[in-house]
Amino acid sequence: MRFLFSLLLLLLNSVCASAADSPAGRPNFLIILADDLGFSDLGCYGGEIATPNLDALAADGLRFTDFHNTGRCWPSRGSLLTGYYAQSIRRDAIPGMGGGGKGVRPVWARLVPDFLRPAGYRSYHSGKWHVDGLPLEGGFDHSYLLQDQGRYFSPRVHYEDDVKLPPVSPATGYYGTVAIADHCVRTLRDHAAHYPGKPFFHYLAFTAPHFPLQALPEDIERYRSAYLRGWDILRGERYDRQIKLGLLEAPLSAVERTIGPPYPFPAAIKAFGPGEVDLPLPWDGLTEAQKSFQATKMAIHAAMVDRMDQEIGRVLGQLKVMGAYENTVIFFASDNGASAEMMIRNDGHDPAAAPGSAATHLCLGPGWSTVCNTPFRRHKTWVHEGGIATPLIVHWPAGISARGELRRDPGHLVDIVPTLLELSSVAKPATWEGRKIPDAPGRSLVPAFAANGKVSHESLWWYHEANRAVRVGDWKLVAAGPNAPWELYHLGQDRSETRDLAATMPDKVRELEAVWKAGLDHSKSLAGQE
Repeated sequence: MRFLFSLLLLLLNSVCASAADSPAGRPNFLIILADDLGFSDLGCYGGEIATPNLDALAADGLRFTDFHNTGRCWPSRGSLLTGYYAQSIRRDAIPGMGGGGKGVRPVWARLVPDFLRPAGYRSYHSGKWHVDGLPLEGGFDHSYLLQDQGRYFSPRVHYEDDVKLPPVSPATGYYGTVAIADHCVRTLRDHAAHYPGKPFFHYLAFTAPHFPLQALPEDIERYRSAYLRGWDILRGERYDRQIKLGLLEAPLSAVERTIGPPYPFPAAIKAFGPGEVDLPLPWDGLTEAQKSFQATKMAIHAAMVDRMDQEIGRVLGQLKVMGAYENTVIFFASDNGASAEMMIRNDGHDPAAAPGSAATHLCLGPGWSTVCNTPFRRHKTWVHEGGIATPLIVHWPAGISARGELRRDPGHLVDIVPTLLELSSVAKPATWEGRKIPDAPGRSLVPAFAANGKVSHESLWWYHEANRAVRVGDWKLVAAGPNAPWELYHLGQDRSETRDLAATMPDKVRELEAVWKAGLDHSKSLAGQE
């Protein structure tokens, strides 16, 4: 009898192992996150920047047209990796409760690797972190953490497997985007060599194209004259391509000429030199020096996006070499919209140095950020669509039969964790170290892989630095700042938020405001639980 029982266990283990290893079993996951990328920056979302690798993923997969982040770096990363709104896990501030960029998650707010490990997954991280704790503490098996994102050529603060590395000399030829991809490729190669029977989860978080605008000279040269016609013309051309691609049926929002950076640093504006402007003024009204300077800044931004796409191509090549490409679910998104911030950090800015070099600290600014976020209003930190709308590309040849299709289901980064859990056939535990794990707000995107209109939310909710919004169906209530009045939009007819209906529909405003307040109360309740 003991022999028969042992034989039965052996057979069961064999069946489970073969299911996990087969294309029909548990897939691999690769999440690629860009930093400060605008909704229209990619070619497949209307941009003129060369992004052939991401465009190919979109042509062979799905593009979501109504997907969202939190509007800021660290809240988005917290939401992406836990499946909760950042305020609920103390990773964005709530008045009177603390939290924010230095907030520490409750014990129950686990990261993805903790959920996937019991199913046999190995987990890896390459790039930016901006989550509390260190990656291996968060369940990852290997990590390269580039914390010093303000120095693309010579970081002083970076870690390998949670161990601090020596500063990098500029003479080494290091460039952050390449180094992040190098680690990803190396880790995937190691996985294929040592864990060929195990699925993997890889979180690939680029720092590009976040300021400072620093890029390889050969990449900048490719775009040297591409933006001399100015932001007004380029924005119109991006919008025209978006319409032809069928991405949306939204009006092109008017340029908000009086909206500048979200934080005032007048000394930095002056230090950037006479070519700098901190408002999206009409291009034809700029001086020739200003036009040249601004066109160069956008050329550097484009070079950074272009290089990120090239490095993604190397990662995809490794997946193909190791035979994992077909059964790897790839997600690509951005942590927030393009940034209008203008400031000087780290090693300062030398106006005499070559733009885009290590000695410079240029920022995109509101003129070009408006272009990058086409057709929407506002920028990173705001929760109007320009701050929170992100591309989302999903690619999985073994599991998604649709090719090149659009998905219009509204979604949020909190939907990624439930999607991974469903695809990996993993049940989320009810408790962690004796603490109850609360219900999460996200919905699995898996039904949308087959067709439009299959994923719905009772509401989507935002709050960052007193910028606040809630969406119920096609209705969105949004406000910019603590004392700003609510604005009301019907996104089904006006995704670009051009026609404020608040004054004519006060009952709808009150209805949605109650939903927003309930969301705030719920986040406070969760943030107070250990």
